[in-house]
Amino acid sequence: MIKRLLYGMFPRRCPICDKCINSNIDICSKCEGKLEFLKEPKCKKCGKPIDAEEKEYCMDCEKSNHLYETGIGAYVYSNEVKQSIYKFKYHNRRDFSEFYGRSIATHFQKEIEYWNADVIIPIPIHRKKLVSRGYNQAELFARELSKWLQIPMDSHLLVRVLNTKPQKELGNNDRSKNLKNAFKLTENVVKYNKVILVDDIYTTGSTIDACSEVLLLGGAKKIYFISLGIGTGI
Repeated sequence: MIKRLLYGMFPRRCPICDKCINSNIDICSKCEGKLEFLKEPKCKKCGKPIDAEEKEYCMDCEKSNHLYETGIGAYVYSNEVKQSIYKFKYHNRRDFSEFYGRSIATHFQKEIEYWNADVIIPIPIHRKKLVSRGYNQAELFARELSKWLQIPMDSHLLVRVLNTKPQKELGNNDRSKNLKNAFKLTENVVKYNKVILVDDIYTTGSTIDACSEVLLLGGAKKIYFISLGIGTGI
């Protein structure tokens, strides 16, 4: 009775088109197939799709010395995924996080378990953005991953101290400069050996690298990442 009442007040919505759907399905019939998990061939470093199975790395990873071990970008950053993440991030569709976390944790469970990570850490946003938006979408996503993967989440160790320009407004060469000294630890020593960083979008890896640098300098041994959307190999 309570569940039916709550569904009437807060109906489940399709994470792509945002239309109301039955409580026993995740995506409406019209949007089925529009949200597909990434498949091989993928870059062995960042997980971006590549166009040839004989290649191991995308062009970006071939010329970049990323600080993380490897990562998972769940979905290609298509128009449908872009719209879904935009609603999740800017239109208060916090409820999408439950679908994202459960589906991605289930689909990539074996790969993530192989990492044997100690903790999940969401990419932090600056306090001004947090006050303005009301929530950190990466933290909501990370919390759901933590629940389904049974890996603890720590949203306090890593903080963003600089309110930097949006990365999407910058070219590849300026992204790393924009994030210089943007993150810091709230503790002197990182007590975790293996860390999974969680974000909504992976483009060039500059944000993941900036956070990885801080964590590694603090004592972490290996860094991995999970993102909702990921661009194509540059």
